[in-house]
Amino acid sequence: MSGPGISVVICAYTEDRWEDILAAVSSVRAQSRPALETLLVVDHNDTLRERLAKEYKDYQEDQETSGGAVVRVLANAGPRGLSAGRNTGIAAARGEVVAFLDDDAVAERDWLLHFAEAYADPRVMAVGGRTEPVWASGRRPGWFPEEFDWVVGCTYRGLPPGRVRVRNVLGGNASFRRSAFDAAGGFATGIGRDGDKRPLGCEETELCIRLSRARPDAVLLIDDRAVIHHRVPEAREHFRYFRTRTYAEGLSKALVARSVGADKGLESERRYATRVLPAGVARGLRDALLARPGGAGRAGAIVAGVLTAAGGYVVGSVRARRGGTTFSVPELSVPGAEGAVLRE
Repeated sequence: MSGPGISVVICAYTEDRWEDILAAVSSVRAQSRPALETLLVVDHNDTLRERLAKEYKDYQEDQETSGGAVVRVLANAGPRGLSAGRNTGIAAARGEVVAFLDDDAVAERDWLLHFAEAYADPRVMAVGGRTEPVWASGRRPGWFPEEFDWVVGCTYRGLPPGRVRVRNVLGGNASFRRSAFDAAGGFATGIGRDGDKRPLGCEETELCIRLSRARPDAVLLIDDRAVIHHRVPEAREHFRYFRTRTYAEGLSKALVARSVGADKGLESERRYATRVLPAGVARGLRDALLARPGGAGRAGAIVAGVLTAAGGYVVGSVRARRGGTTFSVPELSVPGAEGAVLRE
């Protein structure tokens, strides 16, 4: 196998996603380009960790004997939340590249192959892919605009197609060189997901901007051939979740802007807000005039999403100035096979 060894990190926190977690691991084991290892990092849930350790015990022993890829189950070594879980996985990973897969997603067979191809260029420090929604109801809600698919953790209309340079990758379908974390540190804690609490996101945006500052020559890519399919539960198909998530995005964007400055922190968002979203509103209104279903709803949802995110950004900015919300960037070290070390 040519190219870098790739460790895959899957963070999990609830037994409610048991079948999804097993499906995620199975999709990694079925890759055309095998992973070096799969690391299941469990976020402060001993019952789930013990259940997963038992599930993969025999498989791990067989693979270690035969020299194949292993599945290792680890406890989050940092504070509760997705960022610390990812940092635990990074610190324990043996691969030159660390890839991340959501625990409620499955990767297509050539997912890691497309990641590995991009790293043939030594300047490439991160590669992301395309995330497709799998709606619990069987199809996209008529009112839900594709421009806001990021609300459900998926690739949204407005991202460029092909393999292209970007400011940041999206965390549920992404990979980084291990040396990227040596240069920039890990994912910031206090900004990313913690179960269903807010704020909900932007940790990968902040990391990628920090990486580009630490390594000005770094190339960050999205390759839309590296595809995963992300399950969207029924509760997230409703406008109430849409509104909550867009508000939380505004809160998180305020923290990012405070960390890296508004120019970089909102660089991509300005283009999105001034070009992509107005075009989406126009499309929705056109569909409404042509009596096509959902057009008016999509246009209204885009406007509501912008206003709600803007409100969250204002509130988040005020809190940040008052020092009410903080986050920290840990340094990572690799202690060997037994666990992870995080240093705040």
